[in-house]
Amino acid sequence: MSQSAVDRPSSSPPGAVSSDDGDPPLYETFKARADGTNINPETLLATDYLNHFNEIVMLLDMVPDMPDLVEECKAWHPKSYPAHFADSAFRDKDLAIEAYDHCPARYRRPFDETIERMNALALASVTRMETALAEGNLEVVRLQAQSASRALQRLMDAASAIIHGADSTLHQDEIDAILGQ
Repeated sequence: MSQSAVDRPSSSPPGAVSSDDGDPPLYETFKARADGTNINPETLLATDYLNHFNEIVMLLDMVPDMPDLVEECKAWHPKSYPAHFADSAFRDKDLAIEAYDHCPARYRRPFDETIERMNALALASVTRMETALAEGNLEVVRLQAQSASRALQRLMDAASAIIHGADSTLHQDEIDAILGQ
């Protein structure tokens, strides 16, 4: 099955700056357009995207008491930033989609890296819970759900910080600490 253009990872538009050497050519235009919206005018990112991850965290939080919700967790799939907004009722969704390609690399890179880690963590956790559930090991299911929920929340906090102007992501040792490795 082919992905729609909205669901594919975004590539830089013609003329966009892909390095940290400067801001994309239309950055100032999009900063002005984002002013007064729920899109951060500095980063051109919106926290509404994190609602996609709130869904899986909420489910994971309920799994320890209702292990059958692992099936619901399996239904969750990563969704790109543009795809999330295309499917949302967010007031400024068209601007959010358009501005994403003009987000400066100093924010976009750590944001995208954090989101990739969140997606991988969520998917791997669901797979582990599914395996443990099939083996009848409810304690592993419970522990995996709790661990994944906490780790995803920390990563969501990091993504939120980037959306609000931090230009770094967690280091690998910090991620390992979150995951208890």
